[in-house]
Amino acid sequence: MFTTLVTAAELALHLNDPHWIVFDCRFDLTDIEAGRREYTQSHIAGACYLNLDTDLAGAKTGANGRHPLPEAARFTATLAALGMRQGMQAVAYDASGGFYAARLWWMLRWVGHAQAAVLDGGWQTWLDAKLPLSEQLPALTAGNFTGAARATTVDAEFVLDNIGQPGELLIDARSADRFRGENETLDPVAGHIPGARNRFFKHNLGADGRFKSALELNGEYAALLGTIAPARVIHQCGSGVTACHNLLAMEIAGLNGSMLYPGSWSEWCSDPQRPVER
Repeated sequence: MFTTLVTAAELALHLNDPHWIVFDCRFDLTDIEAGRREYTQSHIAGACYLNLDTDLAGAKTGANGRHPLPEAARFTATLAALGMRQGMQAVAYDASGGFYAARLWWMLRWVGHAQAAVLDGGWQTWLDAKLPLSEQLPALTAGNFTGAARATTVDAEFVLDNIGQPGELLIDARSADRFRGENETLDPVAGHIPGARNRFFKHNLGADGRFKSALELNGEYAALLGTIAPARVIHQCGSGVTACHNLLAMEIAGLNGSMLYPGSWSEWCSDPQRPVER
């Protein structure tokens, strides 16, 4: 069972394994149909497509962030319709360093499915290895996948109540300039939640686009956490997507049990009464 990462070579061995299922999570925030177009042109043989906006997020109200979590039942029904069954090994990939794939990885764990992994190196690694591609849409037979939301999230009220509390740590996965309140283009307010520390998600990757080793990630996150236990860490970003990349990195590092604030900065800044730091 793979619970964090899987290599291209290992996935290639299981492309025809009925106990494995592959999901293409390619996406572009500036062109929400780009990933689906790329998928229809070419994808890992047998993979099904999931769209961040429509499959991995719920309805937006203007006050719940740019990518609120969908209802767990709707999410599991979407996967079941694509053929996922209980106990299958799920593998997610994208072409963006793994951060869209990590969202699916985290959501699967959120509904209680541990057999989920991200393809290390993603689409580019698969192409470089000249492994099987297809333009054909997979033949689908509905599966029996179900699950229920687990208590692995916190809301804005919890975050607000715990600002400045000892033993709690909020980690913001956005780039350093956005964290500082500079060059904000995605959300209407610039800045960060008071007391948060910054860990840009791309720092989880090496120069080859793959995740750093468990030992290296452990050292980097241990330095960030200090004496704070992983279970007292809350991850956020702009909309609850790249935060999952940091959650995955901590799991790879053996630092387990952190929480996600799904609404993240895009929800936080929608209420002018919430404090902002720059």
